[in-house]
Parts: sequence; structure tokens; C-alpha cells
Amino acid sequence: MGSRHDILSEAHSNMTDLLYTEKDLVTSLKDYIKAEENKLQQVKQWADKLDSLTRTATQDPEGFLGHPVNAFKLMKRLNTEWGDLESLVLRDTTDGFISNLTIQRQYFPTDEDQTGAAKALLRLQDTYRLDANTISTGDLPGVTYKSSMTVEDCYELGKIAYSDVDYYHTELWMAQALRQLDQGEESSIDKVTVLDYLSYAIYQQGEIERALEYTRRLLALDPEHQRAKGNLKYFEFQLGKQKKAEEAKSQNEKPREKRASEKQPKKKETIPERKKYEMLCRGEGIKMTPRRQSRLFCRYYDNNRNPQYILAPVKQEDEWDRPYIVRYLDIISSSEIEKVKQLAKPRLRRATISNPVTGVLETASYRISKSAWLTAYEHPVIERINQRIEDLTGLEMDTAEELQVANYGVGGQYEPHFDFGRKDEPDAFKELGTGNRIATWLFYMSDVSAGGATVFPDVGAAVWPRKGTAVFWYNLFASGEGDYSTRHAACPVLVGNKWVSNKWIHERGQEWRRPCGLKETE
Repeated sequence: MGSRHDILSEAHSNMTDLLYTEKDLVTSLKDYIKAEENKLQQVKQWADKLDSLTRTATQDPEGFLGHPVNAFKLMKRLNTEWGDLESLVLRDTTDGFISNLTIQRQYFPTDEDQTGAAKALLRLQDTYRLDANTISTGDLPGVTYKSSMTVEDCYELGKIAYSDVDYYHTELWMAQALRQLDQGEESSIDKVTVLDYLSYAIYQQGEIERALEYTRRLLALDPEHQRAKGNLKYFEFQLGKQKKAEEAKSQNEKPREKRASEKQPKKKETIPERKKYEMLCRGEGIKMTPRRQSRLFCRYYDNNRNPQYILAPVKQEDEWDRPYIVRYLDIISSSEIEKVKQLAKPRLRRATISNPVTGVLETASYRISKSAWLTAYEHPVIERINQRIEDLTGLEMDTAEELQVANYGVGGQYEPHFDFGRKDEPDAFKELGTGNRIATWLFYMSDVSAGGATVFPDVGAAVWPRKGTAVFWYNLFASGEGDYSTRHAACPVLVGNKWVSNKWIHERGQEWRRPCGLKETE
């Protein structure tokens, strides 16, 4: 009997263990169910958010993507966040979604695209002097779809700048991420990580005292942060060294009377072209005096009674005097614009420039747009547009380049350049065999909410996009010499979408239409 009792006791004991094992399994099962429900809830929230966003965005894709933050966040979502969602969903057997996502993935933007979108934001920030908070809150001029940035978005911009050894922008965006965290925004990015980047970026710009202040704040949050502990000692040592050097310098310097030469006023500093370009893009530094302005007129124009325009002359207005730039109003209709865009869209490629040495077309970092070339025989609208340019300028179109259509999205720009080939570029247009670019005709095929002006830094001129208008200027004097005052640039688009088309007209065929002048700058 005793033996049987021992066995039962052992069996009861084992059964009890099994009961507890089963209880643990049920708890694990509930944890699993909870985890699955949480995962499903996360997926549902993501789907609801994206459903609402894409519904709004697809109602007006160009307008939506005209906001630089929307463009950046689209790149970030497709390149980073959809990947995170994929990892989450892969824990389940949702084959249909995963296979579809995997197939679509080949069309997603790359890391390079995401970095490009981030750098476009930084470029806009500099050109239009926008502070990080203005961009982050989406409070930009002319926006239809206001969009704010999260801590993660700001942190990502700061990291991209940091990878580019751009400590100035690293500081701006890490400081913005910290500001939003301080305001109570919830984020997977913690203050310690942000402060680590921020203090180092500030140190790299030579502000040791501020770097030390942020390092102390970091250590108050995480006293065991090894890098911060090392940086604290190093920054304190560097700061002490700096102060000693400053004290020694002040003791060695003796007050003395300034010489007469030192009292003379400094010569006026020359403003760098980049600064002039950015000022003009913001509408600053335009050098049109009231006296010169009074000599600019508007008129009805028929180009010496051209038969096409005798009964219906076009509206022409002077935009600038030197170089002489004219604008034609209502010169291309909305239906013509839509046809040109329709023909160009399937062929839009990254815009190229003519290499000044080889004459070969190639892409360049200072020209950020997409372009396509349209020939007259492709559609009657293109032929009609070419004929219109010939009738109004009086110049031969047979030797001109094809109509180039360009689209500048947010951040799209073309930095200061000449349209004509200089003397040090003898082979610039050799392949065309039509001589130099004598003149430029530029259609504006869209209004731009903010930014996107055509500026001439050397003369302080700015021409703003107005849909349905065109501007025209000569790149060469009548003598054939280049007019260096025509150096111009397309400002980055801040908000909106800029469509233009241009016709570069060449020298050959103009011998009787624009006779050669005897003076070099005539």
C-alpha cells in the first residue's frame, strides 16, 4: 500500500507540474494572441493613416508633391517605413501582401533617393532662409497641403547632414528634434541619441562651451554613457586651454593709436555670386532703379506687321533693360500646355548640360530637373509653337534646337550658367554645326506657389513664372560676341511644381534676319 501511495504521490506531483506547465502555455498563448492583436492593430493604424493620406494626395498629386515636406516624407515612407512594416507582417503568413510588396519593391526609391530628397530640403532651407521649425511645422508660403515633421523626420535629416560632414545642418535638425521631444512629442528616438549628435556637431563648429552644456544634459539623462563621459573630460580640457590662450593674448596686446591708414573706411566687399543668386531668389537685391523702371513699357506687338499678328497683335512687356528681356503674355494656351506636357511626360529624364570641354551632353549636380525634347513633326501643336516663336522673333527656327520641356519639382533648380558657348569652349555646340546660341525663348507653363524665379545675378534681375507667358533675350551681341550679363539661373522651387519649355536659337540662318554689328558690344 505504501508503495502505491508513493507512486500516486509522484504522479500527482507530476500532474500538478503539468497543470502549471499548461497554465504557462495558456499564458504564452495569450501573450502570442496579444502580440498578434497588437501587430494587427499597428498594421490597421498604418493602413488607415495611409488610406486617408493617399486619398487626399491622389486628388491633386502635383499640388500635394509641391510641398517639400510631403516629397521628403514620401521618399522616407517608401524607402524606410514600408520596409519596417514588411518586417512586421513577415512574422505572419500573409503571403499575398508580402508577394505584392516584394514585386512592387523594385519600383521603390533607394537610399540615394531619400538622401536626395533630404538634401533638397536643406537646399531650400538655405536659399529661402527658413528656420527648421518653419519647415517642420509645414508653415510655408502658398501651401495647400500642410504637413508637419515628426521627431524621426527631423532626426533623419540631421543624420543625413552628419553623414555628409555637414555639421551646420546637423545642429539645426538635431536641435529641432530635441525641441519637439522637449514639447512632449512621443518618439522611438530618445533625447540621449539626439543630444549625442547635437553636442558633437556643435563642437565641430568650434563652440566648445555649448557642446559642453549639451554633453552635461546628456549625462544627466544617462550617467553611464561612455562616449559622453569621455567627451565631457575632453571638452573641459579644450575649454580650459582656450581660455588660457585668450588670457595670454589679452595680456600681450598693448593699446595703441590707430594709424591713419587703419582709420580709413574699408572697401566695399564684393558679394559672392552664390549669395547674389540666393538673395534674388528671395526677391532681395533687385537692382532696378525708379528711373530705369520708368523706361520699361508694355505694348501690343506685331513684329513689324507680321501677317499673323496684324489683326491680333500680342501683348508684350519689358522685363529688363540691360540685357533687354521681354515677356509675351497669353502666348501659349492652356490646351497647348497640356498637350506639350502630355507628349513630354513619358520621356522625361534627368536634365543634361553641354560639357564645356567635349561638347557632350551629361548630367550635373547643379542642374536638378527632368527634361524631354519634342520635335515639330511629332504633333501639330509643336510645329505651331515653333512657327509662333519664328514670327515674333523674326529668327530662323530650322537651325534652332528642338523644343525642350523641363519639369522642376520641389528643390529643382539650375544654378548660374550661360546659354551660349564662351571662347574657352570652342567645341560647345560643334556636333550641331549651327554655331553658337544666339537667343533664348522660355515658356512658363505653370504658376509656382513659391520660388522658381529666373534670376540674372550679374545685373540683379529676377523674372517670376507666370503661366501662359514667355520671355525672350539675346545671348549674343549683333557682333557675335557673348553678352556676359545674360548669365542666369533657375531658383529652387519652394512650394509647387514648375513646368517650362525653351527654344535655344542658333546663329546659322540668321545672317539676313539679324545682320552682324560692327562694334563688339553692339
